[in-house]
Amino acid sequence: MAKSILRRFTKRFLIFVNILAAVFFLAGSYGYLLNPAYFWPVGLLTLTAFYFMLLLLGFVFFWLVIKPRLAFISVVALLLAYKPARNIIALRLPGPFAQAKPQNTIRVITWNVAQFNVMEDKKNPGVKKDMVDQVNYYQPDIACFQEMVAEDSAVKDHGHMDEFLEKLKFSNYFYSYNVKEDFWGYAHFGIIIFSKYPIINKQTISWYPNDYNSIFQFVDIVKGADTIRVFNIHLQTLRFSKANLKYIDQPTVEDQTAIRESKNIIGKFKKGFLKRRLQAERIRAEIEKSPYPVIVSGDFNDVPNSYAYYTIGKGMKNAFVEKGSGLGRTFSGISPVLRIDNIFVDDEMEVLQFNLIKKKLSDHFPIIADVQLVKK
Repeated sequence: MAKSILRRFTKRFLIFVNILAAVFFLAGSYGYLLNPAYFWPVGLLTLTAFYFMLLLLGFVFFWLVIKPRLAFISVVALLLAYKPARNIIALRLPGPFAQAKPQNTIRVITWNVAQFNVMEDKKNPGVKKDMVDQVNYYQPDIACFQEMVAEDSAVKDHGHMDEFLEKLKFSNYFYSYNVKEDFWGYAHFGIIIFSKYPIINKQTISWYPNDYNSIFQFVDIVKGADTIRVFNIHLQTLRFSKANLKYIDQPTVEDQTAIRESKNIIGKFKKGFLKRRLQAERIRAEIEKSPYPVIVSGDFNDVPNSYAYYTIGKGMKNAFVEKGSGLGRTFSGISPVLRIDNIFVDDEMEVLQFNLIKKKLSDHFPIIADVQLVKK
């Protein structure tokens, strides 16, 4: 009798957990539909969608062995989220990336270079050279860097623009930065677009004059008879402190520490979701005003089922979704599933190949894509 009651209770409990996981998975997968201004915690659910997907897959196999008809709970949830799930994981085998660029294409690389690790020069004196060599190996036509640090002239050994142009083999660039974020009073900190094609127009747009992520930029480049607008963006970061990261990695049971760090981390999540919402909407407005086909690349600091990702990428093709494989993790810390760096292209363009370069020279992995304007 007692065993029978325990079995019924366990079964009902597992069904309840399965249903709850399905609800959280669907809420996280479709979290982009809800503006964080109305309910910002939905952003936290978007971060967990992949893990709930794994849990549902586990339930599918479990019920197929124990009671097959109950597997439908997870199967239905997974099918309902098929479209957004395609942005989370690309179900195709990895293929080779041809170093030789196909004819009549544009090769774009985006990379959060983490100041080219200038703060770590004494510990890793060759890292900047390794990063430059990595870019040169692929010979991109356009390079979009975030968290760039460079001097106007050779004041100190932190890299100046003439040096970067020479070493990276580019002839044109547009550097956007906030002087309030300058390092040591002379090295600018910001975002930059390098181009092998002529730049005929350029613009920096700022929104929070006193904030860390205060700008994005675009340039109009000319390739043959075509003009293309290229956006380089760096959305609001969470700015976790070392104490925050330590707590995330190794949560403590000490009451006061746990409460303090939890409040601090949740507050940073809230600020990030709300500010990225505003930034994404502003960028979307600029995209829609463009008279030319558009490429958008950069560090989104948000996951593929987020409001910011969908707002910016609406009606566009994501290079990873088109040609990538697996999870496409671009951030090396915190979680193994954070794909927060992206290259989007206009619907008038085709993605020919994509590559995620898994070399840990920055806290981000660079991504690269060959794209082509389709003549209609």
